[in-house]
Amino acid sequence: MKKYNVAILGATGVVGQEFLKLIEERNFPYAELKLLASERSAGKKIEFMGKTFVVEEAVPDSFNDVHIALFAGGSASKTFAPEAVKRGAVVIDNSSTFRMDPNVPLIVPEVNPEAIRNHQGIIANPNCSTIIMVMALKPIHDRAKIKRVVVSTYQAVSGAGKEAIDELTNQVKSIGANRPVTAKILPSASLEKHYQIAFNLIPQIDKFLDSGYTKEEIKMVDETHKILNDDSIGITATTVRVPVYRSHSESVNIELEKDLSIEETKALLAEFPGVVVQDDPVQMEYPMPLFVSDRDEVFVGRIRKDSSVKYGLNMWVVGDQIRKGAALNALQIAEYMIDNNLV
Repeated sequence: MKKYNVAILGATGVVGQEFLKLIEERNFPYAELKLLASERSAGKKIEFMGKTFVVEEAVPDSFNDVHIALFAGGSASKTFAPEAVKRGAVVIDNSSTFRMDPNVPLIVPEVNPEAIRNHQGIIANPNCSTIIMVMALKPIHDRAKIKRVVVSTYQAVSGAGKEAIDELTNQVKSIGANRPVTAKILPSASLEKHYQIAFNLIPQIDKFLDSGYTKEEIKMVDETHKILNDDSIGITATTVRVPVYRSHSESVNIELEKDLSIEETKALLAEFPGVVVQDDPVQMEYPMPLFVSDRDEVFVGRIRKDSSVKYGLNMWVVGDQIRKGAALNALQIAEYMIDNNLV
């Protein structure tokens, strides 16, 4: 099998570390591996598959002779993605920088792989919550056409990075020890105000827009339209940070153009690659983030009719946002390109 030179930008972060884990698990065909990060993280040593890698500071020439560049996300994408493309690399980017660029495909491989062929050097990975949702929407939309989606998310703190994970841990310890609780990270470290997440919910992810929606909520709307290639679907979202370490959950209500039975819905979802139906109310079986973490699939349960509209369904959808919502999705894009001789 042909092997490829791979660079990971953001190698020391949560998603970067997941890239490494998945490359080993999936036996990804790399020849050379270059681990890149900011100046602050340069020089760190990472043990991987029996070798010691020294993290390098990312500069434009870091991408010389690189075939596939996996970007873990962040503002660095704006600077380095065009530089990597200039040097011949295909960039698969986890940041929001290029997602709505009409010249950049926005890809979930199980949903719209055909769009990968339209890339001009950069392929965008969708927002983690969007990926998890469209995996459940796609087979239903293909069969009965979705008119409207109302989604509320319950998003794990790891979506805000390692610092948010540590903050939740420290807050729980402080409460247990009857010590004052400090909050410096959530809703976002860059904002002027912060709230405790331990034993709390925060109904804000990213900044508020003039519309009253957050950027995270609008991402789910715009990205779903682009991935499904259908702007006619009405979509509204409320995104909430919850005191869970890993894996996002979503309550998804959909209105269809025609009737779809519960049995047919379950069959469609069960047949769709990357989706697991876990739905047995009698046995109290349904997806939960605690048990979905470190799994590649998106899990769907609590499938039931919405009797308030003519053709409506409710679903509970859970997925590991670091794996399928980020690193795995990006690696699957790379694997698709390799399998189809696109790189």
